[in-house]
Amino acid sequence: MQAFRYLRTMFWVLPLFGWAFWMGKATAQVSACPPPASNEYLVLVVTETRESHQLVRSTLPNNTPIAVCEYLGDRVTRISGFRRLEEADRWGRFMNSVVGLYAVVVEPGSSPVAPSPSSNTGYNPQPLGTGYAVLIDYFNQPEMAGQVQQFLGRNVGLASYFSRPYLLAVHTQNEAEANAMLRRLSDRGFSALVVDSSRTVLLSPVVDY
Repeated sequence: MQAFRYLRTMFWVLPLFGWAFWMGKATAQVSACPPPASNEYLVLVVTETRESHQLVRSTLPNNTPIAVCEYLGDRVTRISGFRRLEEADRWGRFMNSVVGLYAVVVEPGSSPVAPSPSSNTGYNPQPLGTGYAVLIDYFNQPEMAGQVQQFLGRNVGLASYFSRPYLLAVHTQNEAEANAMLRRLSDRGFSALVVDSSRTVLLSPVVDY
């Protein structure tokens, strides 16, 4: 199999070597990851559980080619079709920093180079609890996380509401505070909504984008 070369991009990544995939579950045989085409970049995302793989799928546009495959002994979600490094890098940083899964960008080339370790603790979804959550639909545009953070002047999180991921602007017990945040975001042009936070799952408390 043609070797891949890891690109050191703007996001921190975690070595893929030696990781188990979907631990505690039956091991299914998967094929080796095909190398990228001569004019494309790939994003490989370590998805330890079936749920995290589905999360990756849900954050991407519907027409994005993805597959589960094996690379260097580990099983990853392979996201393909990127024609520019900047585009692949943007989605790689989004997966690593926003979604909370370890990701690397690869291109055809020489021998694999181990990327630097990440401080990210990985995928650990938690129920958000009672109250109100103000969510923002980012329309599969990962750069919107940075725009929201710049507008609010603070970090935002990532949450899932009915299995769909959203940026999390605020979680509060105060309905008036939630509605005020909704108006503020809507006035700025963001697609925001207030929901019952007991039906919301926190995917990542801080988005570092």
